[in-house]
Amino acid sequence: MSSALPPRGSDLPLLMLLGFRALIDEVHADLAEAGHAGFRPLHGVTFKAIGDGVTASELGRRLGVSKQAAGKTIEGLEREGYVERVADPADARSKIIRLTPRGVDVQQQAFEAMARLRARWAEQLGEERMATIEEGLREMTADREMRFDIPGWFSG
Repeated sequence: MSSALPPRGSDLPLLMLLGFRALIDEVHADLAEAGHAGFRPLHGVTFKAIGDGVTASELGRRLGVSKQAAGKTIEGLEREGYVERVADPADARSKIIRLTPRGVDVQQQAFEAMARLRARWAEQLGEERMATIEEGLREMTADREMRFDIPGWFSG
């Protein structure tokens, strides 16, 4: 039985994930209190992938899941009134998925909740430390494309 300590940094990914989880869980608790109890972390990632509008196939590609899996997510978001399918002006056979006013509203509420959480973290850690963390993460990921394929990446 080895008594060797794990190498420095071995907990870094889990600490970053724990921080992510703490923030996201609190945002979603705020959203639930505001009447969006069915809104899930996957929905926030999906909203980012939808952007200004996207086809189901493209959404699946961005999320790293099949078109069918993307379709199930879209159907759930449609039932909740967060997204709608509209005619694609570039292809009459295709539909564009976009946020509805309710979708834009919940997204704005999430942004505001995140800003409050960031301020609370900065109050506890100090603004300088908080800015250093953010700047360091931006620097370390500057050469990486912003990706939304978390669902496919975690399950793949």
